[in-house]
Amino acid sequence: MITIFIVIAIVYLGVLVTFSLITRQKNKDSTSYFLAGSRVGSVLGIFTLAATLFSTFTMIGMPDFFRTHGVGSWLFLAFSDAAMVFGIISVGYYLRKKARRKDFRGLSGLMVQCYKNKFAGYITFLGAFIFLVPYVAIQIRGIAIFLNATFPQAMPIWGWAILIVLIVLIYSEVGGLKAIIYSDMLQGIILLLVISVIAYNCVSYFGDIENLFAKVEQVNEKLPSVPGPNGLFTTQFLIASLIAITMIPFTQPQVVTRIIIMKNYRSLFRMAIGLGIFALIIIFATLCIGMYGAVNYPDLDTAQFIHAVIITDQSNLVAAFAVLGLIAAALSTSDSQIFALGGELRSLLTGEDKKMLGITRVAIVFFAMVVFAFSLLASNELVLLARTSFTGTALMAPMIFTALFSTRKLKMVMPLFTLLAMLLFIGSLLNIIPNMVLGLRLDLMLMLLLAFLGLFTYHFSPKGDPDSGKV
Repeated sequence: MITIFIVIAIVYLGVLVTFSLITRQKNKDSTSYFLAGSRVGSVLGIFTLAATLFSTFTMIGMPDFFRTHGVGSWLFLAFSDAAMVFGIISVGYYLRKKARRKDFRGLSGLMVQCYKNKFAGYITFLGAFIFLVPYVAIQIRGIAIFLNATFPQAMPIWGWAILIVLIVLIYSEVGGLKAIIYSDMLQGIILLLVISVIAYNCVSYFGDIENLFAKVEQVNEKLPSVPGPNGLFTTQFLIASLIAITMIPFTQPQVVTRIIIMKNYRSLFRMAIGLGIFALIIIFATLCIGMYGAVNYPDLDTAQFIHAVIITDQSNLVAAFAVLGLIAAALSTSDSQIFALGGELRSLLTGEDKKMLGITRVAIVFFAMVVFAFSLLASNELVLLARTSFTGTALMAPMIFTALFSTRKLKMVMPLFTLLAMLLFIGSLLNIIPNMVLGLRLDLMLMLLLAFLGLFTYHFSPKGDPDSGKV
């Protein structure tokens, strides 16, 4: 397996180097560097968005999540992703329209232009930074834990994390967004094929799906039901998760950018449908893997379980591609999001383009160092950490939607209350304030309050041209 892995890893890295060198020649300014020329087709769009959304936590976290919490994870993930696809189709048009009118450079810069106040951009950037750093960190931590378990004598966890961060930095700094998109396409294809083969093998072990779930029910009768063995999937959890995941395309910069750079709305529509199909295949596959683990490996920790199911129980060829798929997934999501933070910073800077691009590249290195530090401190609950990241950025959705749809002069009410909501949410994560208020989850309450405030602001803002700022 190691020999096969080394061969395909060398080929994979060679392809990445080729992509990076080719796209480097086309990066003439910050727009081409951060926005890839804004002419991405539907096929490339499907895989770059899928690779950004489905990453290390897909292959490591999601099977373990199903194994631990049961089939209620399907409602949490699949139904929410279907709603997200509908959101891309229905709201993506208005997002692209607003972005084109505002000469889009980044979500933070767009908020500055819509609210006519730099603090709106700073708040957007702060929210993206605070909640994307943990999300990127879990990608790196997840693959570092797995590689340490697979090759225990090679390097410690922190050594693998450093190696991944260095590859991400070199690749993204040299090639820009276009190179990252090509990398995403390659990673998305590998992920889809590998996880489908492993899921098929897991189901074949029991004969068919019916026998698999019959065995699962014998092992733990709570796994095939809601709220699951640990009582996680309450109604409030599922509603809050639905909102958080549905808002990803409009609150997380790396996804917003990919919606903007599609060459036309038809390509966006096809991309969204393709993404939905991709999501359902991936999530069903991880369900099968998780249920297989619930029967055969109910007591192993995450790293041991994943090692057993995708290495020990697979052929050498499948195992080698699975390891490569995990590494590719970690690289794909990490470079997309670290790079997106750089793009957000660039959208807030003013000055000579070449100088600002240099500052942004230095900042990307800093973001990567912060991510590395956090990856050493993060827990192994990858899916729940990802869900926390989704929730944190989702709190910005009412502010962003108000900016997209309002035809009136906007005040700073929404950005300021969004900042307050994010601080309260962080306080609940740190156990400074309770995460339940009057029987309602704090994150769900904050989302609802911000949504009502956004509607109020939309209807009662003073009349005027939001683009000119004149009342």
